[in-house]
Amino acid sequence: MNVVCLDMEGVLVPEIWIAFSQATGIPELSRTTRDEPDYDKLMKYRLAILKEHHLGLRQIQEVIAGIDPLPGAKEFLDELRSITQVIILSDTFEQFAMPLMKKLGWPTLFCNTLEVADDGEITGYRMRIAHSKLSTVKALQSVGFETIAAGDSFNDLEMIRAGKAGFLFRTTDQIRADYPQIPAYETFDELFGAIRAAL
Repeated sequence: MNVVCLDMEGVLVPEIWIAFSQATGIPELSRTTRDEPDYDKLMKYRLAILKEHHLGLRQIQEVIAGIDPLPGAKEFLDELRSITQVIILSDTFEQFAMPLMKKLGWPTLFCNTLEVADDGEITGYRMRIAHSKLSTVKALQSVGFETIAAGDSFNDLEMIRAGKAGFLFRTTDQIRADYPQIPAYETFDELFGAIRAAL
C-alpha cells in the first residue's frame, strides 16, 4: 500500500513567513527553508526578530486568516486523496496550520507545536521528532507502506529521496540544479501525473 507525503508551504499553500514578512514590512522574515537548510537556526532567527519587533502569535494568525491555498491545490489534493492515502508532513506549527487545513478539506497533517506565553509571545517551539519528515517516512515504511513524496525545500529532500519515488515541486533554481536526479515539476497536473504513475 502506498502513502503520498506532501510538504505544505510552497506546495499547497503560500509560504506563511513570506506573507507575514510582506504584511509587516520586515524583509528578514521572508527567509524560509528554501534559503536555510538548518531549521533550528532558521527558527531561532525568526523568534529573535519577532521579539525585537514585539510581534506574537495573534499578529501571525491574523495574516494566516487571509491566506488561501494555492490555485488548484485543493482540487489536486481532493483528486489525489480519491486514489491513494495522503499525509501532509510539514515543519510548520499547529497554531498556524489549522485554518489552512480547513480550507483544504481537513487532510491529515503531521506538524509541530509552538510554545506561547500568556501574552501571546512565541517563546519557543517543539519539534515532533528529529528529522520529522524522514523519521515519519521511515516509520510508515516500517509498518508496510511504500512512500512517495513531494516538496520544494531543503527540509523535504530527505523524505523525497527515501521513498520509492520523490519529486520536487515549484522549487528553487538552486535546489533543482543541486539535485538534477530528482524530477521537478511546476504544475499540479504534472505532479499528479507523476505520482499516479509511481503508485
